[in-house]
Amino acid sequence: MATDGLFTRENLAAALAAVCSRIGVDPTGARLLRFTNNAVYWLADAPVVVRIVGSVALRHRVHKVVRIAEWFAENDVPAVRLTPGIEQPVCVGDYAATVWDAVPEHDVRPRATDLARLLRVVHALPELPDLPEWDPLDDVRRRLGEAEGLDDGDLVFLRARVDEADDRLRALSFPLPRGPVHGDAHLGNLIPTPAGPVLCDFDSSCLGPPEWDLTPLAVGVSRFGEPAARYRELAEGYGFDVTLWSGFSVLREVRELKLITSVLPIMNSSPEVRPELLRRLRDFRTGDRSARWARYR
Repeated sequence: MATDGLFTRENLAAALAAVCSRIGVDPTGARLLRFTNNAVYWLADAPVVVRIVGSVALRHRVHKVVRIAEWFAENDVPAVRLTPGIEQPVCVGDYAATVWDAVPEHDVRPRATDLARLLRVVHALPELPDLPEWDPLDDVRRRLGEAEGLDDGDLVFLRARVDEADDRLRALSFPLPRGPVHGDAHLGNLIPTPAGPVLCDFDSSCLGPPEWDLTPLAVGVSRFGEPAARYRELAEGYGFDVTLWSGFSVLREVRELKLITSVLPIMNSSPEVRPELLRRLRDFRTGDRSARWARYR
């Protein structure tokens, strides 16, 4: 599936203009907050954030994101809220977007105890009837199908490791009861507000094992050099240490495969991510479990 050029900053700016025209706001002066899996823009002249999906193969998830956001609002989960009065998602040409109420900027950084508290809230929710089943490697496979600029040998290796990880994943017996999970629970997906942090990014939300929501912070310690005390704070606040469970090594590998492949669809249009992606892949291929990675900017 060719995506070369679709997600350049110029094309995304044009997509943003089309979305803003559709909803009746001015994109002038919009600030790009983030561009990895999605392009996230803070509008200058309206209290909204526009989030454009950065992958053709993962565009289907936008409808789920809308439903999860509505469900969280119905259950008073501290989370970002869709902007009311707009039919969502907003689809223009090859792009799909969601529009959110901007959260007032606040300078108190969320802590791991905040994440633990919010995860307990999500995990205690009644099941949403149409909540999809946990399949953490589905997006990895889809991104491999969009990969451009990666050589055939790397693609063959990654596809084989995904299949192996999937087999190991299916053999696990999880100690915690299944239920709703956020799916990508790390401190970067908490937004500080004067009333306390709120959750964002529901692309990976599903019905699955709570252990998965404790994994990103644990992997953050080993791969990104985050303080070990930060993960201990999460484990103590939540009441379970996933790193002491025998199945953690499988979850770690799945998480690392997601971290390696997350920017494959934009590697050509955003070449600045290429060196870090290839470094992660090299470390993974050589089995270097101690190598530290850098965050994508």
